Amino acid sequence: MSSPMPFPAPLPKPFDAAQAALGLERWRQQAAAAEPETRAWAEAFAESEPGRALVEAVCGNSPYLGHGLTRELPFVRKTMEDGCDATFAALIAALHAEHDEERSMDRLMAGLRVAKRRAALLIALADIAGVWPLFRVTGALSELAETGVRLAANFLLRRAGEAGTLTLPDPQRPWVGSGLIVLGMGKLGGRELNYSSDIDLIVLYDDAVVQTPQPDNLARTFIRLARDLVRIMDERTKDGYVFRTDLRLRPDPGATPLAVSVSAAEIYYGSVGQNWERAAMIKARPIAGDEVAGASFLRFLEPFVWRRNLDFAAIQDIHSIKRQINAHKGHREVTVNGHDIKVGRGGIREIEFFAQTQQLIFGGRDPRVRIAPTLMANEALRDVGRVPPQTVEDLAAAYHFLRRVEHRIQMIDDQQTHRIPAEDAGVAHLATFLGYGDPADFRAELLATLGQVEDRYAELFEEAPSLSGPGNLVFTGTDPDPGTVETLAGMGFADPARVISVVSAWHRGRYRATRSGRARELLTELTPALLSALAKTPAPDGALMNFDDFLGKLPAGVGLFSLFVANPWLLELVAEIMGIAPQMAATLSRNPSLLDAVLSPDFFDPLPGKDEGLAADHARVIAAARDFEDALTLSRRWTNDQRFRAGVHILRGITDGDRCGAFLADLADLVVPDLARRVEEEFAQRHGRIPGGAWVVVAMGKLGSRQLTITSDIDLIVIYDIASAGQGSGAPLLSDGARPLSPNEYYIKLTQRLTNAITAPMADGRLYEVDMRLRPSGNAGPLATSLAAFVKYQASDAWTWEHMALTRARVIGGDAGGSALDLAGRVTEAIRSVLTAPRDPGRLLWDVADMRRRIDKEFGTANPWNVKYARGGLIDIEFIAQYLQLRHGHDLPDILHVGTAKALGCAARTGALTPEVAEDLEATLRLWRRVQGFLRLTTAGVLDPTQVSPSLLAGLHRAAFPDEKTAEPVDFPELDRRIRAIAARAHGHFQALVEEPASHLAPPGAVKEDPKLP
Repeated sequence: MSSPMPFPAPLPKPFDAAQAALGLERWRQQAAAAEPETRAWAEAFAESEPGRALVEAVCGNSPYLGHGLTRELPFVRKTMEDGCDATFAALIAALHAEHDEERSMDRLMAGLRVAKRRAALLIALADIAGVWPLFRVTGALSELAETGVRLAANFLLRRAGEAGTLTLPDPQRPWVGSGLIVLGMGKLGGRELNYSSDIDLIVLYDDAVVQTPQPDNLARTFIRLARDLVRIMDERTKDGYVFRTDLRLRPDPGATPLAVSVSAAEIYYGSVGQNWERAAMIKARPIAGDEVAGASFLRFLEPFVWRRNLDFAAIQDIHSIKRQINAHKGHREVTVNGHDIKVGRGGIREIEFFAQTQQLIFGGRDPRVRIAPTLMANEALRDVGRVPPQTVEDLAAAYHFLRRVEHRIQMIDDQQTHRIPAEDAGVAHLATFLGYGDPADFRAELLATLGQVEDRYAELFEEAPSLSGPGNLVFTGTDPDPGTVETLAGMGFADPARVISVVSAWHRGRYRATRSGRARELLTELTPALLSALAKTPAPDGALMNFDDFLGKLPAGVGLFSLFVANPWLLELVAEIMGIAPQMAATLSRNPSLLDAVLSPDFFDPLPGKDEGLAADHARVIAAARDFEDALTLSRRWTNDQRFRAGVHILRGITDGDRCGAFLADLADLVVPDLARRVEEEFAQRHGRIPGGAWVVVAMGKLGSRQLTITSDIDLIVIYDIASAGQGSGAPLLSDGARPLSPNEYYIKLTQRLTNAITAPMADGRLYEVDMRLRPSGNAGPLATSLAAFVKYQASDAWTWEHMALTRARVIGGDAGGSALDLAGRVTEAIRSVLTAPRDPGRLLWDVADMRRRIDKEFGTANPWNVKYARGGLIDIEFIAQYLQLRHGHDLPDILHVGTAKALGCAARTGALTPEVAEDLEATLRLWRRVQGFLRLTTAGVLDPTQVSPSLLAGLHRAAFPDEKTAEPVDFPELDRRIRAIAARAHGHFQALVEEPASHLAPPGAVKEDPKLP
């Protein structure tokens, strides 16, 4: 190529005439400052028609190239006079001559950067002027990168040898026998680099070959070498950079160091290597380091990459590389502006995958198709009859066109991008740089090319169902697929990049459940449905992390994934649990076998009562206990299984938080007394028993009133008594075991053992959290109280709120009448005596109102969805029921009932409350329980009205108003308005019954601080 001769292809017109003129002026300024021969040549070149056209074409279209062109006049002259091939060859030869034995990293880095700048200019000129075809352009870029990597690797090996960290067999040729393997991957491996490409490398070291006097530092030595290799190539200095360098194609990059030993790599590829990694390895090529070790490693990989026998599932997984992309044939909606011509629809990746997927399937038996460059691979597939000749021809034409467009995009400003400009002016600029007179012609050709590629690509495996869902769902490779990012964002995920990272980690076999190939193949099939299901939950990102935690704890995956494939509704249920019910998600993560129960025919039948099979089922399970620890384990497992079932019923609307309360209380009523008996037997082996002694467990709070929720703790108190006949003569009474204890000490320690047995965390989680602050004197009192002390405390020292709490007290375990004491009956009678004792109505009224005022001061809220503390919520209604029972218990003992709803009904029947108010309060109470039961499953804390997803809103509406059936979407503001109105009406009842009459009373003396607020 010489100055007076026209170039082989027409040069593009300058898009920016002003920049072209400025570039020509800079050329002349640089020429004026050059030495005489260069000045004379440069001035003549600028005056010639082809020379002027070249300067204007470059400067008027690419600020980056224009700067390089005017900066490198002597190099441009050499290129024009000697030709592109000879100049490029001389540049590579000069690099070797100057740096083959380099001892200075700074000199090496500077030399490589200057060479890259000049080579980039030369290659761009050869491309723009049509001097070089595509394969020569990409080949020159690849040769430059390979040369730089080799020089850097040799320098680093030599330095390590001189530092004594490696022993080099041939210091003059440091790569020989070094054990270092640098694989060029992707476009570098296939000699297909694009103009502003980064380079993908895998750095390995053969730990069976490397010689080192410091074997303990072997890994650190090569990690440091890899880090310095990246620095030499990638770091920006005053001279620029050589190539952006990416090491993320190494085995499991999120969990492995920058340099990986061959032994570790062999284990990885032999066990959890993925099909997309097999596809990537088609282009793997040793470009630096120990050539013998590199060739040996690739020979090891041959059975991994080229499998002779592929079962159906493996072929399906290979197909999934394509099927995860939303490919269409015929009708399409592709816009030019902003389109990614690499990974977008109809882009370069589809042409590459077209070849690679078929190479993976057929290459195991036919070595003729084992070719790295994309177009050559398609030609080989054509030659063996696997691809029609016309398809190969169409894809080749499209590939040349798209790579040319890609290069012009990148040449404009040396940016590693593959996107068409988003603005019309940018598209016009690109069209001009490509030689089009009218941008419309470029748009038409681009759309036709993309469409043709998409048609050919969609023909692959077109019988296979799509795995792409509503758009791309690609989790292969290292960079997030832009289409997948867009798809996930559209589905409602807030952090698509994190989603891609998490799902990619599943496929890398980091969890036991995904280590087998079959498990990963099944998971590939399930992923779109799983993500779609998770996206329907209130917080999809959190739901995904819950599922990731669940997956990480699975002992194996094939069985469960197969279950999901066969029962898609079960996968939807799991996704719903992960996204809506955090407590259930934690339970399921601890015990995935719970899903087996979901498949049983009776799982969705109505929840049984204690006498309708529940007690018998508990007895059957606990009968298998071999010892005390076994009983603890079985109790937890059975209870959590039943709670899980109840939670699923609530989620699915089969039951609700109100109706479920009795079932959940039945569970505790069965498990706690059984554990109390076993704890006592275990305790007696060391300490014996108290002669004539008995004890009972009294349920308080929600357990006492049989209103438990899925997440409720349980309020308990323990009361004991000793028959006087068992106390003998005046000697101190002690237990009759090897380590005797006094009664107080005995029952306190026994109570501690019981609470520990209930609350101890085990593999299946805790049974319940236990709260014992409702015992006499609260935390200041002993854990176990004698009946006499209990009666005395309630008669003389108890607060009004403690008597209110007693309205929900009931004996659930311990002595049930089998002993002479009949302690259970006596405690029940003692509680009833307290509740039916005469009391000062004014003092009672004032105390109840004051207690509610102080609770509101500490916990008050304007959020009606905080159904416990909001005015008109649970506390208001429970306080009304408790107040009425204490107010009228003496005169109307039939008003007493541990259940709040039943107590309101009793109040109406006895005349203590009008039937209309009782009915309204009971209906509101049941509504609050339904809402609370649902929210305890679906929110961590209190519902934020501004963070209500459609699925959560639908569940709330169903919980609040189960009888309303509507096909129309529920409007949250309207639902919120209705809830507020109901709360206001209930609050009005509290005001009328308690607050307003109490406001006319004088405070009865000093008000003391209560130890615990309800």
